Amino acid sequence: MSYPFELGGETLWDAGYHSGQLYVSLARGAAEFLELPSGLTANPQGGCDVESEPFRAFVEGLYGMYSSTTNEVLHGLAHGLLVTSLVLLERAGGVITLRPPHVALWEERDAFARTMA
Repeated sequence: MSYPFELGGETLWDAGYHSGQLYVSLARGAAEFLELPSGLTANPQGGCDVESEPFRAFVEGLYGMYSSTTNEVLHGLAHGLLVTSLVLLERAGGVITLRPPHVALWEERDAFARTMA
């Protein structure tokens, strides 16, 4: 069983059911923490619709929190969610600017993208 993430009828990520559910739960929690909409909405087909502009703002906010602290616990908690979100954002046609200390996130995004069907 899968959990597709779609934008305008195009599948951005055909996640496994549990992976998709966990990602959405983590994104919703982070969005609440950041006081931003996630840009992710459950759809009747059992997946999730992605709204490009609110999702880009969410990823930008997540990265802003990640990059503004040296707290290793916060980095660890946000890291997987951020890298996965960067893959979805790229597939949705969006991009954010990373600061020089974090450009390695692009390589991690590319590695994640290869495993995200």
